[in-house]
Amino acid sequence: CAWSIERPPGDTAGCTFCHTSSKERCSTCHQRHQFDSAVARHSEQCKACHWGKDHRDWEAYDISIHGVVYQVNKWNPTEFDFSKKLSDADYVGPTCQYCHMRGGHHNVQRLSTVYTSMGMSNADRGAPLWKEKRDTWVSVCDDCHSPRFARENLQAMDEACKDAGLKYTETFKVAENLMLDGMGEPMPKDLAPDWSGQHIWS
Repeated sequence: CAWSIERPPGDTAGCTFCHTSSKERCSTCHQRHQFDSAVARHSEQCKACHWGKDHRDWEAYDISIHGVVYQVNKWNPTEFDFSKKLSDADYVGPTCQYCHMRGGHHNVQRLSTVYTSMGMSNADRGAPLWKEKRDTWVSVCDDCHSPRFARENLQAMDEACKDAGLKYTETFKVAENLMLDGMGEPMPKDLAPDWSGQHIWS
């Protein structure tokens, strides 16, 4: 993101770990000092990059029912046999890799989530592109759940996004009206919001 460029080095240290190479690096997912596919199949490998206030993917997974099943059972080889290839995996619950690298495919974005950071940008707007992505999303869930279950959850997320969008718009309207009525006080330049809000309010 363009607004990330001027952030302090401490904020971007985690970003540059992944976002400095034009090519995918094996060591991003496979540890350099323990280059083992069985290790790379653990969800924690994704946590190295996919966590924090700008993309809370790990936190969302970790507190979900899928994440809880993983945390409770990950050391039980009968429930999670990480020696098996992903194409042969029969885990008791999904890892990040099981869904995003379905069948062992290395292109993680091929089966990316329908919702960016689980909830922001891809609510159903009727475009054919989203229909294809949404159908693929449902097909991944079908590995363990019924098609009805997956579609109902996808629809529930759509409704939550629409509700959140309305609340977001209402909130900005309140702030705008306060400013127009002279009730809102502009933020002094030396007390600007931190980087996570700066691009919105500037």
